[in-house]
Amino acid sequence: MQALFFDLDGTLVDSSKGITESFQHTFDTLKVPQPDLKTIRSFMGPPLISSFEATLPEALVDQAVTIYRQYYHEKGQYKSTLFPQIVETLKAIQDESIPLYITTSKHEPVALQMCQDLGISKYFKGIYGSSSDRTHKADVIRYALSINDLPKEETVIIGDTKFDLIGGQTVGIKTMAVTWGFGDLEELLLYSPDFICHSPLDILEALKK
Repeated sequence: MQALFFDLDGTLVDSSKGITESFQHTFDTLKVPQPDLKTIRSFMGPPLISSFEATLPEALVDQAVTIYRQYYHEKGQYKSTLFPQIVETLKAIQDESIPLYITTSKHEPVALQMCQDLGISKYFKGIYGSSSDRTHKADVIRYALSINDLPKEETVIIGDTKFDLIGGQTVGIKTMAVTWGFGDLEELLLYSPDFICHSPLDILEALKK
């Protein structure tokens, strides 16, 4: 493998508490009913704007994105923690001299800040997130491949939801589903990932096989 692309939320970082509170705050601020917690959990993976488009009138979507990002920037992101074994896994992969990158649907400035705060920025050659011209996971993956001149056939996207698998398959790279995050195993299997891992320390072994 020439490169591993890690998703952030639900793969490296348990950000569920901050994300949930940020969505709840957004709906409360807009004075509209909050979705139930199961629905909010389903928002952890797809682009932020897609979740609001599915639940709010069109006229409120842009405002909702603004409210969410402000609250998450000020409070939500600081309630995130690394999943167990993540640092050990990143060190082990780094020892094998495989370049690591992050490709996330999270707003890029927030992703950069979060990785810095959690002390994992040093393990990655690049951290790429959503922007005005990179809305979906496939857009972020294409950008990371292009700017680093990486071969598709030797790159893997590692993520916990169907959106990571769809993004990778859309672009034409291999996919690895992980089961400790926000995604449902049965749903992940529907997208036929090339690899499945049940703990972070399994990642390197799976790639070696």
